[in-house]
Amino acid sequence: MARPSPIRVLFLCTGNSCRSQMAEGWARALLGDRVEAHSAGTRSQGLNRLAVIAMSEVGVDISRHESKAIASLGDIEFDCVITVCDSAREACPVFPGAARVIHQSFDDPPRLALGAKDDDEALPHYRRVRDEIKEFVQRLPHIMEGDLP
Repeated sequence: MARPSPIRVLFLCTGNSCRSQMAEGWARALLGDRVEAHSAGTRSQGLNRLAVIAMSEVGVDISRHESKAIASLGDIEFDCVITVCDSAREACPVFPGAARVIHQSFDDPPRLALGAKDDDEALPHYRRVRDEIKEFVQRLPHIMEGDLP
C-alpha cells in the first residue's frame, strides 16, 4: 500500500518573522513526514531573533529559516493555509488549490514585549506564544480531519 503524501500546510502571518516561523518549526519537529510545512508573510520582514532563541530553548532550530513573502513560494499548491494573525487573515490572498483555510490567531510577541528593557524581560512573551503554537500544531492532524474546531 502506498504511503499517503504529506499534507502541504502554509502558516501565514503578516511579516513571516515570528509566529508563522515558530509554527513551521513546530510542524516540522512534531509532525515530521505527515506534514510538509511552509511559512510566509503578506510581506517579508526578516527573522525575529527572539523567536529563534525561544524555539532553540525547546530544541527546535529555526535559525536557518528565511522570512518569505507569499509571492516567493511560486506555484506550490497547499492543502491547508493557516493564518496565525488577524492581519494575515484580513489580507489573505485566495489560494485556489487550498482545500482548507483555517484562522488561528496568536498574540504578537514583539508587540507584547514592546516595553521590555532587555531580552530577559521580553522572552516570557515569546515563550508563552511558542507554547500556545505548539499546542495548536499538536492538534493539527485532528483539526485537518475535522474532529476539532
